[in-house]
Amino acid sequence: MQNYAYPIDSDWSTDETVKVVEFLAAVEQVYESSMDVKEFSIKYQKFKEVVTSISGEKQLDKVFQSESGYSIYQAVKLMKELNKTETKNKKMRIN
Repeated sequence: MQNYAYPIDSDWSTDETVKVVEFLAAVEQVYESSMDVKEFSIKYQKFKEVVTSISGEKQLDKVFQSESGYSIYQAVKLMKELNKTETKNKKMRIN
């Protein structure tokens, strides 16, 4: 794991910040090891309660990717692709 700061909006409440940080940690996990698709989907849904707009998500992705090298977009894209399949116990991993 690298040493960098998560992109956090000072206007977010503590609960909202926790939701965003947990989702960003899930994105990291997809890149660094693997994660259950269902668990990632739940964290993404909670993240979208805070960052509701597509433009807001893209902005956060740009900052997060420049800091960490990990793409929110690619992780969400993989989640959506895997959710279309019938495979059970799906794990997400980006190499």
